Amino acid sequence: CIAFQHRKPGKGNTVMITKLKNVSDGRVLERTFQVGFKLEDVRVERRPYQYLYQDPTGYIFMNQETFEQIPIPLHQITGAEFMKEGDIVEVVTDTSDGTILSAEMPVKTVLKITHSEPGVKGNTATNATKPATLETGAVVRVPLFINEGETIQIDTRDGSYLGRVNA
Repeated sequence: CIAFQHRKPGKGNTVMITKLKNVSDGRVLERTFQVGFKLEDVRVERRPYQYLYQDPTGYIFMNQETFEQIPIPLHQITGAEFMKEGDIVEVVTDTSDGTILSAEMPVKTVLKITHSEPGVKGNTATNATKPATLETGAVVRVPLFINEGETIQIDTRDGSYLGRVNA
């Protein structure tokens, strides 16, 4: 449950208005429940895993404690386009049956720009941006003053530029 509100209208029964996060796909849902409705608890566990490589079965991760390797399909990984070999992600599993629910990149990551057109001086009165290709192959929008070869910080949730990183 992300948020909830207990509401008693003038007429009618009391209801609970909620915002819930779907643990299997990460979507946020708004639901209204009548008094007395019971939800089933889901116990989840978060563990650090290291991204090793990609193969036909999915992305292969290694448990940092047991060194067990597991495949995780692309659709279960948030921020996968910003992931490079060796990155640590948080894998969320259902403790009742061991099912992998998701893998989450850290909110911020640091990547190098492999290709970017030179910025054109002049039109800087507005917040001008240009496309830049990162070492993972992802394309993000960066300010005109950022050049090829520089290292930048990215928000993995939406791919937005956060700032330049000094080496």
